Amino acid sequence: MIRISLFLLLAVMPLLAVAQQPAPSPQAAGTINGTVEDQTGAVRVGAKIRLTYQGQRPGGEVLSGENGEFSFIKVAPGPFQLTVTSAGFTTQTFTGVLQPGQTFIVPRFTLAVASANTEVQVGARSQVELAEEQIKQEEKQRVLGFIPNFHVTYIPDAAPLTPKQKFELAWKTAVDPMTFLGVGVLAGFQQAADDFSGYGQGAQGYAKRYGAAYADSFAGSFIGDAILPSLFKQDPRYFYRGTGSTRSRIGYAIANAVICKGDNKKWQPNYSAIIASFATAGLSYSYYPASDRTGAGLVVQNAMIKIGGNAVGAIFQEFVVRKLTPHLSKRAPTQP
Repeated sequence: MIRISLFLLLAVMPLLAVAQQPAPSPQAAGTINGTVEDQTGAVRVGAKIRLTYQGQRPGGEVLSGENGEFSFIKVAPGPFQLTVTSAGFTTQTFTGVLQPGQTFIVPRFTLAVASANTEVQVGARSQVELAEEQIKQEEKQRVLGFIPNFHVTYIPDAAPLTPKQKFELAWKTAVDPMTFLGVGVLAGFQQAADDFSGYGQGAQGYAKRYGAAYADSFAGSFIGDAILPSLFKQDPRYFYRGTGSTRSRIGYAIANAVICKGDNKKWQPNYSAIIASFATAGLSYSYYPASDRTGAGLVVQNAMIKIGGNAVGAIFQEFVVRKLTPHLSKRAPTQP
């Protein structure tokens, strides 16, 4: 389900570690500098860069630093090759010729997520590890630096989540402090407008509205983002597109209210979100005040409102949210 209980992208990364440096002739030595990033434009820390000279003579290895940058110093002039590897990503190479005393700036390496058809095979165990790394990044995404936005991925070919990971992500959203605060604000607006008047006013009325609003949020998270996606083997996240015409991106966002990626990475009807909309609407009907229960038509109406809300939320994800997330690259990702 798409909801604007809307995270800062980038996993906990390894420390910079510098391996052996080459020992060329100091008289003609040069320097090779570069940067490693992923498809979202986020810098990639801890990627291994191997330098080899003509004839595959080793020249040393380094790891990309906290800015995704790497550097080889005192490099012998002549033809060279750089090979970049990082767990879960395809290997990339670059060849060039270093002139005596030159500082060579290598074009940015943009790593693509490895798929089952690439040379780097991702087995069942490593797929789980890759998904875990990616959702750790997603759990840091916060709009304006504080509003959680965990169910969005900016990686076009993100690894599918296991049922356990789907439940963990739903729980992370449900118990986030900002979720409790958001529910409190909503309950306050409802009380001010005297919505669900059967709850009454005063502290008791507010407590009932708060409880009902949190129950809606909790049920929506677990039914729509964990239980049903696990049963139907579907991904509960919104896959940010970021490219194409405005019209095509709006169409993509609206369609995501009723379609989604399956765990097989293929697009399919979003049974999880559609059924969850009706299930949560029906569940809430059981604890709304009797005066606000007007028959099954209300359940259908509330369900359709939820589906429409998912579509609106997806449009915001596509055009607004990314720009309001601090430290997240504004560059659109490459399409799969």
